Amino acid sequence: MHYTVKEVSLFSNVTVKTLHHYHKIGLLVPCEISEAGYRLYGTTELERLQQILLYRELDFTLDQIKQLLEEEPDRAAILTRQEKQLCLRKQRLDTIINTLRTSITSLEKGEQMTDKDLFKGFESEDSWKEAMTEQHNYLKETYDYELLDSVQIDTQQMNDIAAEATTFMSSLAGALRAGKKHNDLEISSLLHKHLEFLNTHVHPVSAAEFVAQTRYFLSDDFHLRMLEDQQIGLAYYLAAAAESFAIHAS
Repeated sequence: MHYTVKEVSLFSNVTVKTLHHYHKIGLLVPCEISEAGYRLYGTTELERLQQILLYRELDFTLDQIKQLLEEEPDRAAILTRQEKQLCLRKQRLDTIINTLRTSITSLEKGEQMTDKDLFKGFESEDSWKEAMTEQHNYLKETYDYELLDSVQIDTQQMNDIAAEATTFMSSLAGALRAGKKHNDLEISSLLHKHLEFLNTHVHPVSAAEFVAQTRYFLSDDFHLRMLEDQQIGLAYYLAAAAESFAIHAS
């Protein structure tokens, strides 16, 4: 039985535009083109589409998927490999979800998690790269900026940076919830310690440069959402606090 591109789109949840693109790059070629010019797909093509979607779920690029399918034509072998990869991802995600739940519980109880517990699930370079994939894809698509390509991640350094950032943002969000003004002395002290850490452990950054960074967060949907998901108004509070700190620091 043959299916049109529209029919394949409906039951696979892949857009017609995407299927056309897959055809164009030779990733998924219809078994035939009808006299009326319709692309037609059979069982073999549907099985290949399933394999493509599974690899996409694992964040492989289209070029990588094409190469993998060409190198390993045996469907059973491909599915077995994909099952192993998905199981490994599931294990990592389960660990990260448990860490997230523990973090939420600790916040609700007013307890501080240990540094080790904060980063269960982020114990390797691959784990960090997977966690940063969404941001990498966004920056690549929006600004053509490669966040992860050819980058060697120092796991311990990333854990240290993330631990400090978590403490900083949690303290700032707590101050916002408590109704403290953005130019409060406590907020100024938080910013001073944060910039001191960045200059010592990450890269040199002045108070003025940090202000520019917080303004960028306000203008960029991805990073704005990241902050606002932590606490409504946090992005604006951070920007106001950074600007006040920079004025007094100059």
